[in-house]
Amino acid sequence: MKKNIIVTGTSRGIGYQMVPILADSGHNVLALSRNDVPISGLEITNCYCFPCDITDSHDIKKVSEFIEEKWQHVDILINNSGYIVNKPFEKLTQSDFKDSYEVNVFGLAAITQAVLPFMNNDGHVVSISSMGGIQGSMKFPGLAAYSSSKGAVLTLTELLAEEYKEKGPSFNALALGAVQTEMLDEAFPGYKAPLSAKEMAEYIVEFSLTGNKYYNGKILQVSNSTP
Repeated sequence: MKKNIIVTGTSRGIGYQMVPILADSGHNVLALSRNDVPISGLEITNCYCFPCDITDSHDIKKVSEFIEEKWQHVDILINNSGYIVNKPFEKLTQSDFKDSYEVNVFGLAAITQAVLPFMNNDGHVVSISSMGGIQGSMKFPGLAAYSSSKGAVLTLTELLAEEYKEKGPSFNALALGAVQTEMLDEAFPGYKAPLSAKEMAEYIVEFSLTGNKYYNGKILQVSNSTP
């Protein structure tokens, strides 16, 4: 069954890989990222894209206007946008923390608020987090801003699932381990992850389409390695 699906953070990495997988399956996709060039270059007929900074209220408004005009409803929202900074804690600035939380938490909350009025009881909001945000998981020096913001995403997911449990949609979060993406390479040059961006994209797509049948308010750890 064809669904209307919004994916954030689609200019590269996992988000970029998800778009053609969803579109090739016949779904309508709205691909959002600050830079829309990579996705627009794919020339997929059932995929819409325009530049969108989820930390900008004017850009968020454009998303609501698009939904009203083109779709009227949204079935799935995949909150995939992410911002990472790798610095020793003593060298992290307030701006580093603000940038991390603006994208990973506040931007995620803003786009979710904008899309929720268009979602039904059987809708699904999937937020991409990190194993670094899991209590008791292995932590890495230099990721104080990033991992703490991703921990906030997990708690927010649980809270929203509780708040919307009577009327929907479902809210779940995937805490990813290491995946071979440009963002990982920037943070940890030379590190080789066990999974490619496309492999993880395939998993997230499948979970987004079916996971709300089995889960709500759940944090799933998606990692085949210690990190």
